[in-house]
Amino acid sequence: MELPQPAGTLASTYVPADLIRIDDDLVLRPFDPEADLDTWVRVIDESLEHLRPWMPWAAEHSRAHTAEFLAARADLWEAGEQFSYVVAADGALVGTCGLFRHEDTPEGAYEIGYWLHPAATGRGIATRAAAAMVQVGFRLAGIGELRIVHDAANHASGAVAARLGFTELGPDADGLRTWRLARTARP
Repeated sequence: MELPQPAGTLASTYVPADLIRIDDDLVLRPFDPEADLDTWVRVIDESLEHLRPWMPWAAEHSRAHTAEFLAARADLWEAGEQFSYVVAADGALVGTCGLFRHEDTPEGAYEIGYWLHPAATGRGIATRAAAAMVQVGFRLAGIGELRIVHDAANHASGAVAARLGFTELGPDADGLRTWRLARTARP
């Protein structure tokens, strides 16, 4: 995996790379709101049945919502609030992976989120993309831990967290499983 080195010598100067080449076939890159819109709408449309049980936003999916989502990515990236990547496998857009924070995300932490088109599952793509987000996340200043949060019934997301060495904190009252990886746990 090619991950550019941080600019300068201070961790606070690190800005996530626009392009992360995981291998010859798998690349992460930011969304292009105009160029990606039609393809991204199609990928979501084809994935809706797969996404609805786990992603609340899927119930309100529309071209307009997708356009708004894509248009907001650059500003959120610039503000350091979210770093959303397209997952491209063999040149095709197959999902997304990124770092983000919710209101209840602990200070000094980011969450890693990911989903894939159903045809792209079972090939290790989510694990490799999330592993890249672990590397990116721990290069950001002040980040001491990363989390993965998912519906307790979504065993595939839990398997990604376990493969990456995250420790399960347990399910909460809302039926969500939270996994944690501390910076100190990294080799």
